[in-house]
This record gives sequence, C-alpha cells and structure tokens, in this order.
Amino acid sequence: MNEHQSRSAIVTGASGGIGRAVALRLAADGLAVLAHYSGNRERAEKTVRQIRAAGGRASSWAGDVADESAMDALFGAAEEAFGGVDVVVHTAGIMPLAPLAELDLDVFDQVQRTNVRGTAVVAQQAARRVRPGGAVVLFSTSITRLQSPGYAAYAMSKGAVEALTLILARELRGRDVTVNTVAPGPTDTPLFREGKPAELIDTIAGLNPMGRLGTPEDIADVVAALAGPARWINGQVLYANGSAA
Repeated sequence: MNEHQSRSAIVTGASGGIGRAVALRLAADGLAVLAHYSGNRERAEKTVRQIRAAGGRASSWAGDVADESAMDALFGAAEEAFGGVDVVVHTAGIMPLAPLAELDLDVFDQVQRTNVRGTAVVAQQAARRVRPGGAVVLFSTSITRLQSPGYAAYAMSKGAVEALTLILARELRGRDVTVNTVAPGPTDTPLFREGKPAELIDTIAGLNPMGRLGTPEDIADVVAALAGPARWINGQVLYANGSAA
C-alpha cells in the first residue's frame, strides 16, 4: 500500500478534458476519486469505468457547482463512499467568448455564477470538510495575464478565483490544508477548440516556446504535485502554460 491509498479526492468537471485527466492521474496515484459532472453523465461514467478497470476506486456524482445544497450532497457522498475528503480539485467552469461591447449580460451573469459563485461554494465546502494533510486546488487561466480580446467575462471571473486563493490559504492556518490555483495556458481540450478555426489553433500553438498546445495531462501533472508531495507550495497561483507569458 502506497502513502496515498487511504486518501480520496473530489474532482469537479471530471467529464471534461482537464478534469478527466486530473481524475485519472489522481486515481493512478492511488486516491479514490469522486468524479463530479454537471450535464454529461456518460463521459463522467467513462472516467469512472477507466479508473475501476485499472484497479482504482471511483464513483460519479452530478450537481450544479453554484448550488450549495448540491455541493453539500457531493461532499457527503464522498465522505460516505470513502470515509472523508482529502483533496478537492475544482476544474468546472464555462468560457463563452465575446467582445465586451457585444456581450449578452445574461451570459455574463451565467459566467460569474458558474465560475465565481461555483468556486466559492465548492471552496467553502472544502474549507469545512477537507481533512488535515489535504489540498484544495482551484482553477484560473493564463488569460488573466495574457488579457486577450474577447475574454473579458471569463478573465474577470478567474481573477476572482485568484483573489480567493491566498485569502483561503490564510484562513485555513493551522489546519495543514494547502490552497493553490492552477492557471493553464492554451490547452488542447474541446472547450479550447470550440469556435476556433484550425489556422488560429496552429498559430496559438506556434507562439509557445515549446511549439505546441498544452495537454490535459500536462495540467494533471501540476495538480498531482499540489495534491500530494508539494506541501510547501501554498496560497499560490501557478501559471502552467509552457512559457514565461
């Protein structure tokens, strides 16, 4: 039995590209995983089946991340299934794009509800329930630094996540629970590719010193370190983007 086998993780957005990669990586590291999804049950169940086929422990659970009752139930399900919660990785989010002058404010409200309120709700549950020695990993984006046109609503929502990170880490003083945020750069997921022509994707990939887009597995590597051995990293925003940008 390795040091992680008695530990468990909740991964929100585990039906998506990065969330799925994180769930698979944490399971490979020996953690039991509760794979959260919002609308795509089949993809979440596929993640669970893959973890179980490799000998891991996993279950799936649906819920709106911005609904406190739903997230209370999510954490309760993890505690019932696995005996407690040690790691929370909150990847769930939405990214509709539009110039600010053309932005539908109902869409803006939806982005803030999912990305800001959703993060607050999940982080609140984590602050109350993660066991000593645990980790909370939130998600932002390198767009908060790159500041590309069209990303106003999304970048604003993720700026709020970055502001929360150090505050929550300090509020958990004495608990032996770390809080960090991962801010990926362009990562090859369906969410990133949606609405972008191939030529634009190739151009974005070519701008990176590594000559490619990030992969979900690249991001999962960073999360795995924060969820496990990287205990002396706390209250930080880590820009996982393959470059200095």
